[in-house]
Amino acid sequence: MLLIRYQPASLLLGLLLCLPASAASAQSTYPASADGFRIAGTVVNALGGNPLPRVRVTIEDTHDPQKLQRIITSEDGRFEFTQLDAGKYALSGAKRGFISASYDQHEQFSTAIVTGAGVDTEHLVLRLAPFATLSGKVLDEAGDPVRQATVSLYAEDQRSGVGRIRKVRQEMTDDQGTYEFAALQTGSYFIAATASPWYAIHPSSVQQGDGLRASTSVDPSLDVAYPLTYYKDATEPDDASPIPVRAGDHLEADIQLSPVPALHLRFHVPENEHGFNMPVLQRPSFDGMEYVPVEGGQIVSPGVFEVTGVAAGRYTVRMPVTSPGEPPRYSETEMDLTADGQELDPAKGQPTSSLKASVKLLGEANLPGQLLILLRNSKSRVVAAQQADAKGEVEFPEVTPGNYEVLAQGAGQAYSVLRISMQGHETAGHSLDVAPGSSLDLSLTLVGSATRVEGFAKRNGHAAPGAMVVLVPHNPEANHELFRRDQSDLDGSFTLPGVIPGPYTVCAIEDGWDLDWAKPAVIARYCEHGLSIVVADRREGATKLQDAIEVQPK
Repeated sequence: MLLIRYQPASLLLGLLLCLPASAASAQSTYPASADGFRIAGTVVNALGGNPLPRVRVTIEDTHDPQKLQRIITSEDGRFEFTQLDAGKYALSGAKRGFISASYDQHEQFSTAIVTGAGVDTEHLVLRLAPFATLSGKVLDEAGDPVRQATVSLYAEDQRSGVGRIRKVRQEMTDDQGTYEFAALQTGSYFIAATASPWYAIHPSSVQQGDGLRASTSVDPSLDVAYPLTYYKDATEPDDASPIPVRAGDHLEADIQLSPVPALHLRFHVPENEHGFNMPVLQRPSFDGMEYVPVEGGQIVSPGVFEVTGVAAGRYTVRMPVTSPGEPPRYSETEMDLTADGQELDPAKGQPTSSLKASVKLLGEANLPGQLLILLRNSKSRVVAAQQADAKGEVEFPEVTPGNYEVLAQGAGQAYSVLRISMQGHETAGHSLDVAPGSSLDLSLTLVGSATRVEGFAKRNGHAAPGAMVVLVPHNPEANHELFRRDQSDLDGSFTLPGVIPGPYTVCAIEDGWDLDWAKPAVIARYCEHGLSIVVADRREGATKLQDAIEVQPK
């Protein structure tokens, strides 16, 4: 059931003051006027356009964030800042019941207000969208509320340049089975719920003759589990129904759980002085994995443990692999768990691997502090991150076999993995194949840069504010981490920070925020009309584009 009802925005949770995204650096020193410059305009409701009174409006010098001013809008939504110096200012607003936002904000980007550049800064319209809420109940098969159910909220996300569906929040239902996700932005969402039936009983198997048999002391209708269930009545993410959410919506979506027979799963535990770890079960959920809780862990015969409370389905099973006298390692395998009494056998899985790496920075004797090395899988999910120590060494003890991008991340500067050396062989780039059960010893060579690319976006010869500007690397499919983006400011200027030296194409796209801009097939047609540049190897400063970038329609 999906209902829409409207309530006063003042009832919503809120007053979350978002700091505006950093805007581009000033391109030149603008001439000052005798009385200084003004930034003025009106704050309006993005839903309907009516002026909003009592909004806290902030301007912040993009060169010096400590220099900021705040005022409250009048009853007609007007604001005005006077006697300002020439420069760039981030403009933002906040009001209870509305999503705090910067001027013309898209994702983490916004358009900075540029005084002294010959553009109109006195008739601005700052739009704030009212919060939306999504609430509902989790019900059991009898229509009764389910307490303490876990409800997950997923959202479509374009920030990585490829459309993904990611988990963004998680709540527990109250004693009425109710959940609520407040302060939602416009977008497309999914929800899923999981719980254990309050009446469920999972008896241990018993030894009968030459084998284990399910206990007959409990009615089978009580030995049940609830599978992870998506709105609307789906147990697989591909069958889930999206819930479109608009500004100001108050939506209700109920999820009904239906019990299925609970599986009893067994695994062997060899004698080992280190003890043993329980198996870990995961199920795919959109672009991530969900941990599935198991119950039990009881000895049902010598060396055999049993877990239960699991619904049938396809799982990734992570199991300890033990050897006498050694700490356990792990194996992972995808399994269709469909039969009661099925055995979880670590020998059928792929053993995890270990990875050690020494890190050096090209042209530098020492590494920066707080340098992270990350592993990103084929679904663009960072699955592991470790900080390099003072010697420039980093270790990943348990890595699932597969192909990874090796990434580097530091504070205040961009880094990229230039090459990987292993056992005397050197490969360019940052892609790494991890074979099952391997122990890899690598050397990573990084390149860093604090340089930036600055330019102007124009539309038919005039400044083009609010355009999405994309810096596209050569061979974009293999260099996803080299993409950079910005939003053009009121005078059309933009800054692309932390650019790694190399060849690129700069494109400006009108309202391109919902594009899969990181997909080579999508961005290629814009690159045909973009500007090709080569960014030199420099430690700081800027590469300034001599020609303006023409904004292309989406």
